[in-house]
Amino acid sequence: MTHCTLCDLPADAPVTDDAVEGTFCCRGCLEVARTLDDPATESRDAADTGLDPDDADGETAFLSVDGMHCATCETFLEARATDHDGVTAAAASYPTGTMKLTYDADALSESDLTEAVAGTGYDASLQATETDDEYELEGRLIVGGFFGMMTMLWYILFLYPAYLGVDQSLLLFDPSGQAGDYLLWNMAVMTGVVVGYTGWPLLRGAYVSLRAGRPNMDLLVAMAAVTAFLYSVVAVILGHTEVYFDVATVIVMAVSVGDYYQDRVRRRALDRLTEFTTQRADSARRRTDGGHEEVDVGSLSAGDEVVVRSGERIPVDGTVLEGTAAVDESLVTGESLAVRKTDGDEVIGGSLVTQGGVVVRVGPDAESTVDRLTNLLWEVQSTRGGVQRLVDRIAAVFVPLVLVLAVLATGGHLVAGATPTDAMLTGLAVLVVSCPCALGLATPLATAAGIRRALDGGTVVTGDAVFETATDADVVAFDKTGTLTTGEMELLERADEGVMSRAAAVEQFADHPVAEAVTDAVPVPDAAVSGFEQHPGQGVSATVDGEHVAVGTQALFDDIGFDVPTDLRNRCERATENGRVPALIGWNGKARDVLVAGDRLRSHWESVVSTLARDRDVVVITGDRPEAATPFERHDGVDEVFAGVPPEAKAEVVERLQSRGTVAMIGDGSNDAPALAAANVGIAMASGTSLAADAADAVVTTDDLRAVPDMFSVTAATRTRVRQNLAWAFCYNAVALPLALFGVLNPLFAALAMTASSLLVVGNSTRTLAGTASHSDAGAESPTTPQQPAAAD
Repeated sequence: MTHCTLCDLPADAPVTDDAVEGTFCCRGCLEVARTLDDPATESRDAADTGLDPDDADGETAFLSVDGMHCATCETFLEARATDHDGVTAAAASYPTGTMKLTYDADALSESDLTEAVAGTGYDASLQATETDDEYELEGRLIVGGFFGMMTMLWYILFLYPAYLGVDQSLLLFDPSGQAGDYLLWNMAVMTGVVVGYTGWPLLRGAYVSLRAGRPNMDLLVAMAAVTAFLYSVVAVILGHTEVYFDVATVIVMAVSVGDYYQDRVRRRALDRLTEFTTQRADSARRRTDGGHEEVDVGSLSAGDEVVVRSGERIPVDGTVLEGTAAVDESLVTGESLAVRKTDGDEVIGGSLVTQGGVVVRVGPDAESTVDRLTNLLWEVQSTRGGVQRLVDRIAAVFVPLVLVLAVLATGGHLVAGATPTDAMLTGLAVLVVSCPCALGLATPLATAAGIRRALDGGTVVTGDAVFETATDADVVAFDKTGTLTTGEMELLERADEGVMSRAAAVEQFADHPVAEAVTDAVPVPDAAVSGFEQHPGQGVSATVDGEHVAVGTQALFDDIGFDVPTDLRNRCERATENGRVPALIGWNGKARDVLVAGDRLRSHWESVVSTLARDRDVVVITGDRPEAATPFERHDGVDEVFAGVPPEAKAEVVERLQSRGTVAMIGDGSNDAPALAAANVGIAMASGTSLAADAADAVVTTDDLRAVPDMFSVTAATRTRVRQNLAWAFCYNAVALPLALFGVLNPLFAALAMTASSLLVVGNSTRTLAGTASHSDAGAESPTTPQQPAAAD
């Protein structure tokens, strides 16, 4: 069988063009290849993704992994998994919190795979589960805060005054006496709790970075804290009173609070996001000899017969065996109108039965199109390798450099005649003053503030990549249905009051987008309605006050023997050519008038496109006919419109657009998920599915499209704030590090300097962040105009 060179779908009716190399499944794919002028033969395959599991033989499974917090975790977990017997390949994805494993099914069962990953602070499961990570972090901070305050209290009351030469007679007791020994050991225990318990995630991160061979900031923080703690314990054992438990405490608490603050803001944002997501089918009603049985979708096999009723989702791809139904496939195809399905028709797993009911024979792969899109989504996301903050990239050079400088400082001062204690304190001061509290807080605190500001403006930011790449977007690509349009039908052409009244009387019992548009546009009359009948995919009919009334397509009127005048047929054809949905209305054997419905354009879409088009190219991608995209082609801000693009090809379109620069994709629905993941920045509308939300870097949680340009403003302001923080952090290190190297700063003053630097970063990050505008309804533009036909995608 011939396959499309763009999206790799079967090309049952191949489309070719002498000017474009390749064979395509539809006109939309051909137009994409022709317009973007990329080699059509460059199809995306497993070799391009760089995912080892795709190159290995065996069964494939996905695990949900808790505990990953940086790109180093990916490398560590992949090595850990492949060391396990039976696992042949592994790829971890920090952004998605998942791992893809290829394993020998004869040696391992799927349930055994969690053992290959879990441990060292990581938890793995076959399905995403709710965790208590946030409560654990809070508990660590509460314990650390209590013991840290007690430690600092002893310093303020006794040690700092003694170090500054205050008369010991003014103190409650002499720190150098027996009571002082008790005090110091008390502080050692409390600091040990702070470092060992509250700082456990940092210690684990340091261990992971060493195992993975990729130094990160956790390693430097842990080195400074542990060195200060161990030096102080040895000093107490030797009877010295100059200890640096305060340094260890400040380091651990400063970094832990920053990490918790960022994680808390992100979790709060994701909690709000879950209110807008939907569920896909996870169970099926399988027909048996004795009736029906409820089973998990995963237990279905090829040839099974599944019963699907009105209002239920078709669990897997298959063929209709019995029955007739109207099926909404918009979840996958983007087409907002229901499609009539009857015996022998193929159906898509994940689509929704809106009218009627069918028995579906499960296809040969027993797989849902939504599941295939999920797999494609994961692969596209994972090609980006995971989120790597700027500070993590710097750490690969900065951390080894600081360690070398600390060793050289210690050795140099020993050679210069310093005592071993003074030389060690100089090395410790280098570690402490270089401790990247300011550097580590620079990005997460500014990012967290940006996330919160975007949330206030109606956008949930789910990926740090937004702040790095959104403002660099050269191309903004919009999906149509559910993005530039609401996905809801409205009447664009009405009939007179009597005709509308009859239509509403019948449509009140129908479950169809056009029916909702009719009943929203006119009050339902108090009429006697009987004999209501649905004709899936065609329309409805009933007896209203003794008259046989029908509302629907020309095919319905021909089937029931109603006469349709030529002028009404012509009006229907013109409406269809313009991407609209016509519905005939008639009674007593004759069609009387035509209603025309269309997909409602979102308010402010024109101003949003105009705003984004000032500095970027704007592209519209839709799976619908070219006629449905007419209003967007007419807009001066829209550079190109790609129509008739199937779901699997949308990601390819985005990848080809990336030849022009950074691409931001805005869409909804599962059919947009791979494209959202393939884009440099993916933005999903909250009306979409959870799959689309998982693929996106940001999600608009309101129906106001103006949140999109506002999000770009917030990301620009946030990136500026991050750069300011990093500039200060590096300036601080450029000044403080040489002072520590030459012994000018002791560990105490180094800790104070480090704390002051961190406070400056915190203050800059928490300043009011400009960005989003007030979304008032004043002066709101009309969603549609007579010159702008709204159509279904």
